[in-house]
Amino acid sequence: MDLTIDWNSVFVPAIGLAEIVVRGSLMYLGLFVILRLMGRRQAGQFGPADLLVIVLIADAAQNGLGKEYGSVTEGLALVATIVAWDYVLDWVAWRFPAARPYVTPPSLALIRDGRLDLQNLRKEMITEDELRSQLRQQQVEGYEDVKLATLEGDGRLSVLKRNK
Repeated sequence: MDLTIDWNSVFVPAIGLAEIVVRGSLMYLGLFVILRLMGRRQAGQFGPADLLVIVLIADAAQNGLGKEYGSVTEGLALVATIVAWDYVLDWVAWRFPAARPYVTPPSLALIRDGRLDLQNLRKEMITEDELRSQLRQQQVEGYEDVKLATLEGDGRLSVLKRNK
C-alpha cells in the first residue's frame, strides 16, 4: 500500500482555469435555460421521473464540463463559477425588474373566486386531482373556498381563502 501523495496533481490544474470558467459558464447558462423552459411544476414538486431527469442532466453536463478534472483547484474553480452565475442571475432579477420574467417565471392564477382557470392548468400540465391534493394540504376543502390560488415561480401553490 502506497501512502504517498502527489501534491502537484492535487493542486496544480491540468488545464487552464479560464477554460474551466468558460466551460462552467456555458454549461450553467445552458442548463438554466433548459430548466427554465421546463416550467414551474418541476421546480416545486419532484417525483421519481423529475429526479431521474435531474440526475441524467447532471451526468450529461459532466461531459460538457471538459476533461476529467484531477485537481482540487479545477474542481473549486468550477464550483465557484457555477455559484457565481447563480448569484449573478439572482442579482439581475432583483436589480432589474424587467429581467425577472426571464429569470423566474411570474405567478400564474389557477383559481379565481372559486373558478378554475383550465387554460392555465393545461399550460402547466396540472391535473385537477393534483390541484385538489395541493389544496387539501393547505386545509382547503373545495374550489368555492378559494379567493385566489396561484402557482408561484418556484412551483409552490399559494392560496388565499375566501372570508366566510
